[in-house]
Amino acid sequence: MNPRWLVLALAASLPSCSDPIPEAPHDEWDDKLAERTADYSAALRIAALRLTGELPTLAELRQVGDAPDDAARKAAYEAQLHRYLDSPRFARQMFRFWQDALKLGDDPRLDTAPAFVAKLVVDDRSFLDVFTARTGTCTSFDPRTGTFTPADCTNAPVAVGLLTHPGMNAQFFGNFGFRRVRWVQETFACTAFPAEIAPLATDVGGLAPYTGTFPFASIAGQATGGRVDFRNTSSVICANCHSNINHIAPLFAHFDQAGVYQPQIVAPTPLPDAPPAVLGDYLPPGELLAWRSGTPVADMTGLGAAIAADPDVSACVIARLWNWALGKSDIVDSSTRVPIATIEQATAAFEANGYRIRGAILDIFTSDDFVTF
Repeated sequence: MNPRWLVLALAASLPSCSDPIPEAPHDEWDDKLAERTADYSAALRIAALRLTGELPTLAELRQVGDAPDDAARKAAYEAQLHRYLDSPRFARQMFRFWQDALKLGDDPRLDTAPAFVAKLVVDDRSFLDVFTARTGTCTSFDPRTGTFTPADCTNAPVAVGLLTHPGMNAQFFGNFGFRRVRWVQETFACTAFPAEIAPLATDVGGLAPYTGTFPFASIAGQATGGRVDFRNTSSVICANCHSNINHIAPLFAHFDQAGVYQPQIVAPTPLPDAPPAVLGDYLPPGELLAWRSGTPVADMTGLGAAIAADPDVSACVIARLWNWALGKSDIVDSSTRVPIATIEQATAAFEANGYRIRGAILDIFTSDDFVTF
């Protein structure tokens, strides 16, 4: 082809300044979502089941459904939510919710953990007490009457919320105390390990790069005298998780099989004859304990404060409540993730309101996503 004609042909195929700008791809599901309308009677049925475990009464449904307009129906619906939250049945629902969320329950030794958290919610206290409370952490609950009986845990010199709870530490007893650390991570950060991933991976001479945020040399291995080689470069994926785990686990390793604190580390190792772990098995000499990279802690009290200050924990609480309200399954077990943008406003309100669960529940149960169908 003549080069001149080739240039003209190419020029003709290019859009001109006067050509209309192509429209962005359109998703028909956006139209479907926009077509939803508020139905406070339908929302009340779901809210009643979540908050009381029972369907709403006919009188409650009529109070909402017979209101003259949307504004009146909305007001009647929200007033009924407040009545549900003040009901003893709500205490029962919170107890059951936290049994599931904590994976602790149906045993008197374990039930005091969800009872403690449920009481925090019913009393409208800060949820952060889960990580910092000194008293009341072994509270009991009577589902028949919806009443709590406060009690202190006596298994440790100082109680630190649920982190020192005897039932939790007994239930998740295991080698190195790692199961207890996993429980904290998955329950309150809503993700499995690895807890942190560096923006850039590091070549440590292994089959795969190292992606932890702590330095690779910050965990123990054979080179530092550790009896388990967490720095094994043939399986760097282990170090990616243990870079966080090993900085936390020594604090939990002091609790024995009955969940009672001991002055020395008593968690067993998977070595022959299961000898107890020592600090050098986790970290090289001089390495500090830490919740996250850049967040060192000295003891269990410091760990509780660090967890309470972690914004990921706030988002996790709201995500769990969101999934519960919308009828979704466990956020970690089924990878039922909630988009950050979906709960961003509710999380900010939760933090601004002193980390109170009751207010968060009201925000979620009155959100457009809950009341529109």
